[in-house]
Amino acid sequence: MKSNFSELKLRQLDVALNHWRMADLPSRPPSGWIKAIREALGMPSTHLAQRLGVAVPTATRLEVSEAEDRITLATLRRAAEALGCELQYALVPKQSLTNTLEARASNLARRRMAAISHTMALEAQSTAPETVEVQTRALAESLLKGSRRNLWRETSPT
Repeated sequence: MKSNFSELKLRQLDVALNHWRMADLPSRPPSGWIKAIREALGMPSTHLAQRLGVAVPTATRLEVSEAEDRITLATLRRAAEALGCELQYALVPKQSLTNTLEARASNLARRRMAAISHTMALEAQSTAPETVEVQTRALAESLLKGSRRNLWRETSPT
């Protein structure tokens, strides 16, 4: 039952994240969203500072810190509210989570099979490449059926 629940959570999250991936959202403006929206609204820095309850230099530093990727989420959320916006936050995988897991399992299986094949070849017991490929796929499937945590216990370049 637990693995079915984990699988369901994975699929639901993949669907939700796919909406973000497909949204083709614009990149953050070079000056940051806070300054871009403030300027688009024609709002002076003094008014933003007032709405945030801070001094003008602090509001200016806030805009700079966003542009330099140094702003905290809490501060960004406060600035968004002061500008009449909402902060939407997500980590959007470059590929689906399912594909990430499959790629990881395949990579681990290839590494393990390469080590085994190398040892067997040294002992003059090499296996046909087709057989190794079938065994590699079977190992990858086995890894996917097991605990997902085990996929990340071994370090790898991926």
